[in-house]
Amino acid sequence: MSEFAVKRVAGALGAEILGVDLARDLDDRLAARIRQAFLEHQVIFFRNQDLTPPQFQRFAQAMGQPVEYPFVKGLDGHPVIIEVKKLEHERTNFGGIWHSDTTYLEQPPMGSMLLARELPPFGGDTLFASQYAAYEALSEGMRRLLDPLRAISSSAKADVSKTREDRIASDGRADARKDYVASHPVVRTHPETGRKALYVNVAHTVRFDGLTEEESAPLLQFLFQHQVRPEFTCRFAWQPGSLAFWDNRCVQHNPVNDYHGYRRLMHRITLAGDTPR
Repeated sequence: MSEFAVKRVAGALGAEILGVDLARDLDDRLAARIRQAFLEHQVIFFRNQDLTPPQFQRFAQAMGQPVEYPFVKGLDGHPVIIEVKKLEHERTNFGGIWHSDTTYLEQPPMGSMLLARELPPFGGDTLFASQYAAYEALSEGMRRLLDPLRAISSSAKADVSKTREDRIASDGRADARKDYVASHPVVRTHPETGRKALYVNVAHTVRFDGLTEEESAPLLQFLFQHQVRPEFTCRFAWQPGSLAFWDNRCVQHNPVNDYHGYRRLMHRITLAGDTPR
C-alpha cells in the first residue's frame, strides 16, 4: 500500500492523509511519500490509527530519530513516548500556549507527533500556525531587520513553566535540569526546503541576543501577535486514534484548554533535529 489521498485543511498549512493504515501499510515507499507530504504541508493528520506503542514508535522511526523529552519520563519500555494529559481535576493543560517545541535546546526537535488516546466529549482541539507564512507576510524592511538577529530561549519562562507543573509533579524526570537556555536565529532557514521561517515564540523566547528583555519586548510582542494571525493557522479536532505530525522547524502549535472537568490523554513522540541556521 503506497497510494493515499491528500486533503488540504486550510490555506496556510495542514493536510489530512486519507487511506493509510500505519499499523499495516508502512513500507519504505509509503514512508517516503508521507515524509514528502509532511514537508509540503507542514503538519499532516491521520484518522483511525489504532496503534500500539511499538507501532507508534515504528512510524516515528520511519520519519526520523525519536528522542526523549527533557522534563517528563516516557512510558515503561518506550522512553521516547510520553503521556500528554490533563486530568479531570486539573485546570492547566500541558503546553497550553503558542510555541515551537523545546526551542531552549541547542538542537530542538525536527518534528513532533501526537496520537489521541482518550478525549473529552467536546473541546481539546489543537491550533497550528505556519511560520513560513508569518515570515513571508512581513514587510521587506522588517525581514531585513530580523534576518541577522538571534534570540535567547529559556525553558524557565513563567507562562510555559506553569503548563508543565502537573506533569512534572506526576511524571517528572529525576535528571531534568532546572533551566535550559539556547540562542537561535530569529529567522531560520529550513534545512530541507530552503524556505525561511520565523523562529521566535511567546512560550520560550525571552529576548534578542545582545539586548535586554526590556529593550526586546516591543518588537517581540509585535512578532508574537503577528505570527499567529488567523490566516496563518489551521485547527484540528481530535477523535480517538487521530494522529498529528508537525514540522517543529516552521510550525507553532497551541492546544486549546476548553474542557475543564474532563480527561484528555495523548501519546507524544519528538524527533531529533539539527542546529537552527
